[in-house]
Amino acid sequence: MERVTLGPITMSRLVYGMWRLGDDADTSAAHVQAKVEACLAQGITTMDQADIYGGYAAEALLGAALRAAPGLRDRIEIVTKCDIVAPVGRHAAARVKYYDTSAAHITASVETSLREMATDRIDLLLIHRPDPLMDHHETGRALDALVAGGKVRAVGVSNFRPWDTRLLQSAMSTPLVTNQIELSLTCRDAFTNGDLAFLQERGIAPMAWSPLGGGRLRAEARDGLAARLDAIGAEAGTDWTAVAVAWLLHHPARIIPVLGTNTLSRIAAISDALRVPMDRQTWFELLTLAQGHEVA
Repeated sequence: MERVTLGPITMSRLVYGMWRLGDDADTSAAHVQAKVEACLAQGITTMDQADIYGGYAAEALLGAALRAAPGLRDRIEIVTKCDIVAPVGRHAAARVKYYDTSAAHITASVETSLREMATDRIDLLLIHRPDPLMDHHETGRALDALVAGGKVRAVGVSNFRPWDTRLLQSAMSTPLVTNQIELSLTCRDAFTNGDLAFLQERGIAPMAWSPLGGGRLRAEARDGLAARLDAIGAEAGTDWTAVAVAWLLHHPARIIPVLGTNTLSRIAAISDALRVPMDRQTWFELLTLAQGHEVA
């Protein structure tokens, strides 16, 4: 599988998202390991986590699998995120959901993530949401220190707008290597609002969360879109989900889709997106169907 370079690290072009890991009926270490192995069989080596996933429980599920199979850690890259504090799990005492980009919180979150995932390093740490109270100097120093200390190999952001990224980067010596944003045929704003252009100009490959629209893509598909996705998928010997992901892969910004499912057969088919033909006219055909009108 193609590899994408993000500063000092490389990642697989497709990423396995673990936000629903705790929703599975089977959360055993053996079953989580089977999911990781199903990814590795396709060349998918990058696992996407966040401290908040599963009510602050998903990282520990991955950690249990890594403890049970110690050699597995060196075969994967781990992405995780911090700064969302929700009144559940370890933060149940919080009065309200909020963001915390203070140095103390970021450092404590990383230490907890390392412990939960049974690892001595995080390959990529992302600030999960823009914090309106962020002191960019304090946040930047904390991220720089984590990289300098070897606990984090690379840092980036998630859901940031260009001005948020510029602000944080202005106070850092370590480069921000990605922005994980919502991108799909359902969520298309980044293609025209400057978010992708900002990253593409700087040679920063974006990560895409919810590339299938969180289930909305199929449920809310406009007339003709579902049928066309099915038809293209059938021609390629796969299904509509691979076509929707191939649509993102075709963009020159080198979008890295993050895909999450708990079904082993569907995990095994994630890489089908790499073999779906996608040309310019097909790309615009799907865009036209998704937005309900042709381009101007």
